[in-house]
Amino acid sequence: MTRNKRLLWSLSVFIFVAALLSGIQANMKQPMLLAERFIAGSGWIEIGLIATYGAFLLYHMLLPAQTAKWRLRSWKVFSLAFFGQLLLGLLLDSRFLMTGRLHFPVPAMILAGPIYRGEMSFMPLLFLSTLVLAGPAWCSQLCYLGALDGWAADRKKPSPTHKHLWLIKNTVLLVVISAALLFRGLNLPPSFGSALVASFGIGGLTVIFFLSAKKGKMVHCIYYCPVGTVVSYLKGINPIRIKIDPACNGCQHCLPACRYEALSPELIRERKVGRTCTHCGDCITTCSRNAIRYKLRGLKSESARAIYLAVSISVHVIFLALARI
Repeated sequence: MTRNKRLLWSLSVFIFVAALLSGIQANMKQPMLLAERFIAGSGWIEIGLIATYGAFLLYHMLLPAQTAKWRLRSWKVFSLAFFGQLLLGLLLDSRFLMTGRLHFPVPAMILAGPIYRGEMSFMPLLFLSTLVLAGPAWCSQLCYLGALDGWAADRKKPSPTHKHLWLIKNTVLLVVISAALLFRGLNLPPSFGSALVASFGIGGLTVIFFLSAKKGKMVHCIYYCPVGTVVSYLKGINPIRIKIDPACNGCQHCLPACRYEALSPELIRERKVGRTCTHCGDCITTCSRNAIRYKLRGLKSESARAIYLAVSISVHVIFLALARI
């Protein structure tokens, strides 16, 4: 993609992010932007910085050779901002917590929380909206724990795919849903649920820092996180896909780039990616034949990729500005 095209796409992200956040800034009575909660009027400066950051990311990530590097960097920034606000909220000022009330920062709560309470809340609606807008980008750019998993896994060549992948994923999903229903049915006090969620969160961190680091793949995101399993099932509501073209010669150079077990020798022979694919695009730079591509009906692969990156990065930086704890 030419430099001028990259600049135009980046400008579109700047305009979209700035316009959306400006509408929120102008119309919400409760300050939603972090800066605005401390200094009146400073939210407009934050909007300019966030929109510029989104344009900057897209400009670099539109180059396939730069995508993986900048995706991981920006994801780490996202996670640091999230957990940094959590610590500051606990230690200094509750305004850093956004709602002023603390919720367990465990992704499984997005699924289990509404089931236990019997009502829809902000985070599930936000999660579902990302599936519509950006497909599986939740698991490659938007999850605060996913960034830690990616960092831990990015140390060695990934181990082979586990033959019981979907049995494990579905079992964890079923256990989380069943526990939420059981706690609701028995009308157990919230303290019981809090203890269970805390234990599940500690278990997730253990998986990240021991198994993911050892296996060289994102074990927490692939196997342990029930939200990741839901993403694998529902990501098809977004029309963009990643396909392997017949031009693929089966060299398998793309295998070490995939930390999500979405590529295997068997899948490559069948010219398809697995359901755990998060559209991160890390594999694309390894293909000398340009056989791995984003697809959107009626558009060239370059345009499909640009649209996906523009949308997912826009959602990423908007979340960074509006994330709620």
